[in-house]
Amino acid sequence: MTEELRKEEILINVTPREVRAALLENGVLQEVLVERAARRGLISNIYKGKVLRVLPGMQAAFVDIGLERTAFLHASDIARTRASNNSDTDEPVPDIRELIREQQDVLVQVVKDPLGTKGARLTTFMTLPSRFLVLLPMGSGVGISARIENEDERDRLRSELTDILSADEGIGGVIVRTAAEGASRDAMQADLTFLRKLWGAVQLECSNASVKSLVHEDLPLPLRVLRDMVTSDVERIRVDSAPAFERMQSFTERFLPELTPILELYTSRRPIFDLHGTEDEIKKALGRSISLKSGGYVIIDQTEAMTTIDVNTGAYVGHRNLEETIYRTNLEAAVTIARQLRLRNLGGIIIIDFIDMEEPDHRDRVMQVLEQSMAGDHARHQISPVSPLGLVEMSRKRTRESLEHVLCEPCDHCEGRGFVMTAATVCFEIFREIIRQHRQFQFEEVLVLAHQDVIELLLDEEANGLAEIEEQIGKSIRLQPESLYLQDQFDVVLI
Repeated sequence: MTEELRKEEILINVTPREVRAALLENGVLQEVLVERAARRGLISNIYKGKVLRVLPGMQAAFVDIGLERTAFLHASDIARTRASNNSDTDEPVPDIRELIREQQDVLVQVVKDPLGTKGARLTTFMTLPSRFLVLLPMGSGVGISARIENEDERDRLRSELTDILSADEGIGGVIVRTAAEGASRDAMQADLTFLRKLWGAVQLECSNASVKSLVHEDLPLPLRVLRDMVTSDVERIRVDSAPAFERMQSFTERFLPELTPILELYTSRRPIFDLHGTEDEIKKALGRSISLKSGGYVIIDQTEAMTTIDVNTGAYVGHRNLEETIYRTNLEAAVTIARQLRLRNLGGIIIIDFIDMEEPDHRDRVMQVLEQSMAGDHARHQISPVSPLGLVEMSRKRTRESLEHVLCEPCDHCEGRGFVMTAATVCFEIFREIIRQHRQFQFEEVLVLAHQDVIELLLDEEANGLAEIEEQIGKSIRLQPESLYLQDQFDVVLI
C-alpha cells in the first residue's frame, strides 16, 4: 500500500471506567490503546521523589515516588549539564554517587510504566510534548523527527526553530515532531510559548509539592490521541461519548483548530468498536495463533525475556513449487507480524523464525517487506540481518505493558503454562496418592473425587490398573465425578 493511498481513522470508545482508542488504516486495525480509571498509565508523569538507595554496583538508584513499588533511576538518565538531553552520548557516565545521594529530593519523570514485578523507569531529563514540539528543559539545540524525510523541510524547520530559540537562551532544547511538517513559524512559536508556560507551572508546583507526590500528570487518553496520534493521513476521529466529544472539541478549538472539522460524535446504536470488526480484531490479538489469508499461520509466544514468532505454511500448498509457496507465505507473514507487534504492543527482544528459503533474493525481499511494514510503527525499533540459524532478531522499545498484560492475567489453574495434565496422567497421580495414603494411615475405604473425564478413564482404559491398586491395598475404591473440578484436580478421601 503506497503512502498516497493510506487512509486512517481513529475510533474512541468511552465507558464510565475505561477508555479505548483504535487506529485503523484503510479499515484495518493497526493500534489500540486502553486506559482504565483504576490503572492509568504513568508515562510522562512528573513526580517529586526521594532517593531511598544508591547502588554503585548497578550505577542506579531506587526512588520513592509514592507508588506501590519503588522506581528505578539509572545514572545515564540523570541530567548533568544542559549540553545534552539524553543518555545516548559518547561521554562516560560518572559514578552515580557523584550525581545523586540517598535521602535527596529529586524531580523525575516516568519513561516506562511498571512492568511485571519491576517498578517504573525514571529520568531527570524532562520532556514536555505539544502538537508540533517536545520541549527539553534540561537540553539544548534542535532535533528533527526522523519521519520527516524531505531534506529541504528539515532544513527549514531547523532554521526556524534555531532562530526562535536564539531569542531566549533560557528555553532549553526542542525536538520537532512529525506533525510539524509544513507547520508555520507562528504555529511553532505558539507551541513553544505554551510549553514554556507549562514548564514554569511545573517548577512552581514542584517547589510547593510534598515529597513522593505527583507534580504534573499527562493528558487523559482522548486528548493524548489528539496530540500524539493524529497525522495528515487521519481523515476522521469518531468518539461515542458526548461529554468526551465536548472536551475534545474544546481542546482542538483552543490548541489544534485544524483537527476540529474531522472530529465527530458517533451516535449510532451500533457499538463503535463493531465498525470494521475492531472488537473481533482485538480478541484475535489475544490469541496465540494468527491465520494468514493464504492458509498459513503465525504463532506468537510472549515470555518475560522475549517474544518468539514462528511462521508455518499450514494448509497453503501454492501453485508452482515448494520454494514459491514458502516465499509467498513469508511475504504475507512479514506484513502480519509488523501489524501484530504494533497491535499487541509487544516490546523488548523479538525473534522471528520465517520458513527457510533457498533463494537469497527471496530472503532479501521478505526482509524488505518486514522493514517497510514496520515503517509506520510509532515505537522505536531495530531489525538485524538474518542470523546464521535463519532467524530474524529485532528489538522494539517497550514503554507500556502489552495488550495481553493489560487485558488478561495468568490462568489461576495452569499458572500461565497454557496446558494441563492429561486425564491419563491424573489417573496415575491418583494411583500414587492412594498408595501413599495406604502406607501412612488406617482406613476402610477410599473415595476418589475427580473430573468426569478422569472418572470415565478409570472405569474404562485404566480399570485393570484400578483393580490392581484395590488388590494391593486390600480396600475398595469408590469413584465420584465432580462437575466443578478441573481436569487435573482430584481428592483422595479416606473413609
